[in-house]
Amino acid sequence: MSVHIAFETPNDIQEQVYEMVKSLGKDGRGRLKKGANEVTKAAERGNAKMVVMAENVNPGELLAHIPMICREKEIPFIYVEDQAYLAEAAGMSLGTRTAAIAVMEVDKEAEDKFKEVSGHYDTLSA
Repeated sequence: MSVHIAFETPNDIQEQVYEMVKSLGKDGRGRLKKGANEVTKAAERGNAKMVVMAENVNPGELLAHIPMICREKEIPFIYVEDQAYLAEAAGMSLGTRTAAIAVMEVDKEAEDKFKEVSGHYDTLSA
């Protein structure tokens, strides 16, 4: 397990995370911040509603600080396996990858998915 991974996320929950990210990133309206730098800024400012990080980031130290910031700012965070699949779900062009995304805004149609996924954080991080 890499240095940035605080807990394991089961595959069924990862699928829920991907679905939530797809629903938020489908129209490119800025509901998501993509990449380690943007996610770090959003988390430090306390603007992120949730952070999603990929497990297969190399080196893992790239994201090692984000869980600490999220805990300090009380922002839920969760992990998914693959950066390429996370980028695809976030609406980025094919062939790109993203180490992390921050959920900045949740609209009405994605609210139920967001609540379900963010509820898993309390269980997984305990």
